[in-house]
Amino acid sequence: MSIPAPPRKTLLFLVTEDWFFASHFLARARAAQAAGWRVILLSREGAAAARIRACGIELIPVAFRRRRLNPLGELQLALHLARLYRRLKPDVVHHIALKPILIGGLAARLAGVRAIINAPTGLGFVFASASPLARLLRPFLTLGLRLTLSPKGARVIFENPDDLAELTAARALRPGAAVLIPGAGVNLDEFSPAAEPPGPIRVILIARMIRDKGIATFCEAARLLRGQADFILVGAPDPGNPASLTTAQLQAWADEGIITWLGHRADIASLLRGAHIACQPSAYREGLPKSALEAMAAGRPLVASNIPGCREAVVDGQTGFLVPPRNPAALAAALAQLIASPALRARMGAAARARAVEKFSEPRICTQTLLVYEALIPGAPS
Repeated sequence: MSIPAPPRKTLLFLVTEDWFFASHFLARARAAQAAGWRVILLSREGAAAARIRACGIELIPVAFRRRRLNPLGELQLALHLARLYRRLKPDVVHHIALKPILIGGLAARLAGVRAIINAPTGLGFVFASASPLARLLRPFLTLGLRLTLSPKGARVIFENPDDLAELTAARALRPGAAVLIPGAGVNLDEFSPAAEPPGPIRVILIARMIRDKGIATFCEAARLLRGQADFILVGAPDPGNPASLTTAQLQAWADEGIITWLGHRADIASLLRGAHIACQPSAYREGLPKSALEAMAAGRPLVASNIPGCREAVVDGQTGFLVPPRNPAALAAALAQLIASPALRARMGAAARARAVEKFSEPRICTQTLLVYEALIPGAPS
């Protein structure tokens, strides 16, 4: 007589955008599938949907609007999510970023879901920006996080210790709820070291084209170093983010001749092989930028702002340089050292690759995350 297979556990992800899930969480979702989990994604449906479904992940479209601040609209969304949670009966839900944490936390409470993972992948526009709107919203967001971030039995995955300390100080975190897992991980086979390309030195910044990524600082540093290197911007504006740059502004910098703007590209590994130096001059704070991890894995030295998230990636003076944020002169000075010295680039690039292998490989991050999932199943060890 055959023994019936045990029912599969269901893991449900809630995230605003499918492209972010595909970029930062698809490897972990596939690792969960390999471990026997049924994986469901609730997200806006966009260009990444076909790729996600091709992996056997069930994608259910959800009408997230990242810029919406209407409490009634968000309450209606929470009620819709609660109905989905009741129907899908997930064993574990994984809320990714601040809005899904807030709305998904309410939905989980209404649906009686207790096994919750909340992942503030950085503290977002409201905590990161110095704009009047961000300062106005910060107290309300802090209150919301106190109510939803770490209910009894939940775990909170942080990408860097600064964010953990910030939300602990804000009294939003229940003792014992925090888990520190450094970033999304990086595919060490796809992003592998290569010899420097011939020709002029190329400095590359890969990011969403939003002000908080330090795009203006990068362009001003490029202006200061005009003629010493080529400066490349890779990424598209993000209309869903209040800090998004316009196409007109990006094109104006390109027309001035200080940078080349390539827009959105999928061939990031190839672009890094064609560059000499990577740059991450973010203005305020990050979670742990995946583009930084990819540059490190590709063996490229990285110049980044000395802010939460970036300083988890870069060891100053060893794998690259950390510079004060929003300081084009300091950024230009650090870049100039690397532009002038092939030996320094080689030494720092090799150290960056070694650090990526040691701390940030995809299998390592997937294993750490799966252990958190399993620990939330009733009867599992803590």
